[in-house]
Amino acid sequence: MAEVNQRIPKRILSGLLSSISAGVVPRMGAPYIAIGRNEEIEALLSDLEAVNDGGGSMRFIIGKYGSGKSFLIQLVRGYALERGFITADADLSPERRICGAKGTGIATYRELIKNLASKSSPDGGALGQIIAKWLSDVQSSGAADGYELGSDEFVRRLNAKIYEQTRELEAEIGGFDFATVLSGYYKAYTAGDEEKKSACMRWLRGEYSTKTEARNATGIQLGGIIDDDNWYEYIKLLAVFFRKIGYRGFVVFIDECVNLYKITNRVSRENNYEKLLSMFNDTLQGKAEGLALIYGGTPQFLEDTRRGLFSYEALRSRLSDGQFQKAGFKNLIGPVIRLRRLSDDELFALIARITNLHAQNYSWQPRVTTEEMAAFLKVCLERAGADTMITPREIIRDYITVLNILLQNPDTTFSDVVGSGVVKLEHDPETSVAEANEAAVGTNSAASESAVGGKSEASDFDLEDIEL
Repeated sequence: MAEVNQRIPKRILSGLLSSISAGVVPRMGAPYIAIGRNEEIEALLSDLEAVNDGGGSMRFIIGKYGSGKSFLIQLVRGYALERGFITADADLSPERRICGAKGTGIATYRELIKNLASKSSPDGGALGQIIAKWLSDVQSSGAADGYELGSDEFVRRLNAKIYEQTRELEAEIGGFDFATVLSGYYKAYTAGDEEKKSACMRWLRGEYSTKTEARNATGIQLGGIIDDDNWYEYIKLLAVFFRKIGYRGFVVFIDECVNLYKITNRVSRENNYEKLLSMFNDTLQGKAEGLALIYGGTPQFLEDTRRGLFSYEALRSRLSDGQFQKAGFKNLIGPVIRLRRLSDDELFALIARITNLHAQNYSWQPRVTTEEMAAFLKVCLERAGADTMITPREIIRDYITVLNILLQNPDTTFSDVVGSGVVKLEHDPETSVAEANEAAVGTNSAASESAVGGKSEASDFDLEDIEL
């Protein structure tokens, strides 16, 4: 991830500030503002090590709107890419479900494939690049064996290697069609047939609505297509395939699961929950090799006994807290990770860091002292119900608004915008910005490495290390 002593590229920094000021989770630059989720990240990264060993994992990240669950998902996504995993992410909506008719199921699959990412293609759309790299690697290995490129023996050996790798997929559900399409893509690749290559990619992306359409386009006798009912089986197949061609595993992030809670039809809603149960059982029983599933949702989505996951008894019994679980006790090993409220110290470190990032992006010196940052935080925390309702998203949005006003109005002071006051935080009032930031629990790449056997030499991104 990002080096702590490195000046942040302008493109990343501008996009980061634009995203968080609008309340949108950034897809790039998240580690620069990561505060207070180190333990949660370590727990999720430990899951990835199990996936790397051929196992499976499924977690639910639960937090209210603005608490940071989507941010945590993007942060872990970045760490997974850096470690050689393939990732895919999608938000559920009325048009995208886990299980649904009339294209709502396959729509989720298509969104995941659109956002499929690798370390070399972190922005998505990586499926074609991954397959092309695989074929190139196979060709390179053939050349390394001493066979003349393009010779009959070279082609024969190459075909044998492709067949060997795809044949192993045929034992999986849907594996025969999957392997057949990969072989068809390879033949089109060697023949330079761009039309057939495109047709095979369309099948892999789940873009055909009928078998006849798929057969006519690809020229391959196929038993079926990827559709509403079977798309999850192909997610599992992709995980197996990715591991076979050299990647560490497949990590799938599905956010905004509250949209399942919002399904008014009970049968349709329970069909989705039944599918989640099937996925949960697959990962725990070893039926999903090399696959990690991470879902993000609200407490309501999880706990509501009328329409949430807890309304489905088989899921409630698996996901509910044990009788000895009490408020205040951490349990990051179970399937549910509940996001706690950030401490005052962590919130203070967060706005201090944003001050420095804003200064770097706009090349100015913010007219905000440590005491004024504390005063701003006091205003936020003194709102009615702030102890339970205030979220990092709200604090960040409001604070960037203050900085923007100060930037554009040179004669305006902090007290003109926010007012003055004294705040009582957990840290000493005399503590410097850098010290407060150091005290907060951060999440940089070094810290995350401790979860996967590396050595951590720093626990956070120090403000003084950001070059202004």
